[in-house]
Amino acid sequence: MMIRWSWRTAATTGLLALAALARPAPAAAHCDSLDGPVVEAAREALAAGDPAPALVWVLADDEAEIRRAFARTLEVRRLGGEARELADLWFFETLVRVHREGEGAPYTGLKPAGTEPPAGIAAADRALESGRVEPLADRVGEHVAEALRERFERVTRLRPSDPADVAAGREWVHAYVEYIHFVEALHGLVEGGGAHGEGAGAGHAEARH
Repeated sequence: MMIRWSWRTAATTGLLALAALARPAPAAAHCDSLDGPVVEAAREALAAGDPAPALVWVLADDEAEIRRAFARTLEVRRLGGEARELADLWFFETLVRVHREGEGAPYTGLKPAGTEPPAGIAAADRALESGRVEPLADRVGEHVAEALRERFERVTRLRPSDPADVAAGREWVHAYVEYIHFVEALHGLVEGGGAHGEGAGAGHAEARH
């Protein structure tokens, strides 16, 4: 039975090469966790009384919603105590939700502080923290090259010698389609195609993770 392949499936397979290469990073941030960069920006905005640090995480079309939420949060924070804590949490949730929607990704709630991000995100964050992308680029290149070679060799190995052997021909076609879509997906990613937030509009401040 032939498996249906799509560009998205192939792209996901390509990105899994990155996820497979990285070890977990306990302190790495995730965009929907309480210690992630979006909530960190929200805390910074509230502390300064200026929404700018939070606004960079949403699309221009969503700025008005965040400004309104920010103003309401400041009003409630003046009550102090539990009201302040609840207002802050509501603003965190609002900012993360709107940020995720701008990426075209679902919002599933805030994750606890210390939540492990996917390995690929952790590796990308570590590269930024170290200021060196070369080790990450080398390891990604190795994994992608290995995945590409495996698909290429499978297509070559399965090429049927007998045109009348339909079963063998179908197996080869499946391998061929998988190989072509994989290369197409990688090419699309290199040329600026989709990633974590494929649905995001132009000009979004976050590198899609």
